[in-house]
Amino acid sequence: MKAIEEGLRYHLILGDCLSVLKEMESGSVNCIITSPPYWGMRSYDNEDDEHEIGNESSFSLYVEKLTAVFHEAKRVLTSDGSFWLNIGDKYVNKELLGMPWRVAIALMDDGWIMRNDVIWHQLKGTQSCKDRLRDSYEHLFHFVKSKKYYYDADSILIKPSRLPVITDHSTTSSTGVSGKKYRKQIRDSKELTEQEKINAEKALDGVLAEIKAGIVNDFRMTIRGEQRAWHSDNTKISGRAKELVNRGFYIMKIHAKGHLPNDVWNIVTEDTWRTDSHCAVYPEELLRIPILSTCPEGGIVLDPFIGTGTTVSAAIKLGRRGIGIDLSPNYIKTSKERVMQILL
Repeated sequence: MKAIEEGLRYHLILGDCLSVLKEMESGSVNCIITSPPYWGMRSYDNEDDEHEIGNESSFSLYVEKLTAVFHEAKRVLTSDGSFWLNIGDKYVNKELLGMPWRVAIALMDDGWIMRNDVIWHQLKGTQSCKDRLRDSYEHLFHFVKSKKYYYDADSILIKPSRLPVITDHSTTSSTGVSGKKYRKQIRDSKELTEQEKINAEKALDGVLAEIKAGIVNDFRMTIRGEQRAWHSDNTKISGRAKELVNRGFYIMKIHAKGHLPNDVWNIVTEDTWRTDSHCAVYPEELLRIPILSTCPEGGIVLDPFIGTGTTVSAAIKLGRRGIGIDLSPNYIKTSKERVMQILL
């Protein structure tokens, strides 16, 4: 089955996601983003109880079913595609199951490569008991099929809040680094050879020139004997430590066009589009970075558990196409109404 007809912006499919995925062409979607029903948390509006996921008799069976679905999804995904999975945890008899990681490890064992574990900080959280801390986050895992995959970093860069200070007489980074201290440390060093000192000053001049040209916003220099390598001084573990041994210095740059977001996202849970009865909706803002960075413009985003259409709606708004699958006729209807409001 063709994933989506040429020229169409979206395709909504009523049915069991595993059966539908088995009918879809291999390598036909660029990106998969979904949040499956959480185990033992809710009863969804489905007429097909046999294929419903989330109400299994054991959490191990739940993990097994999800692994089977995403195994088939991996075939449908392009070789350079990405899969983003949002999943919550569950307490049973006062014990936190670690459900997100049970699923994630099962998927890695099935051949998926994990690139990020994003913490979605929901800013609010709930408090239903008095003997543990409040729940305020969920996981958003980023998986890929191969080590070489599509990733548009420039589309999600965070622009610097401060620009370098540049005058006719000085070049200073956005945090006031001028290079004078580093130059003195290089020249006074008892650790560097003469050739290493020449190389270090040349590299320092180079980064200052990049600041003046607007290419670099800020930098830090680490010099053997003056500063220690970040994270580790073991050359077998740290490439930076190896640079200190081999070259005598290294420079860390922050480019003027911005830096990548970190892996903790502060996003409120409520969506602005809520006229439905669905009680487990993630916000469109949560999908912005995954769609922009891992799905090319005009590419196809698939959600095997579409719910009320958040993923397809976000994909269309960001210039992509969307496919949604769901067991519930009501959710398919709601998703279509939501998408049509965007396309009008």
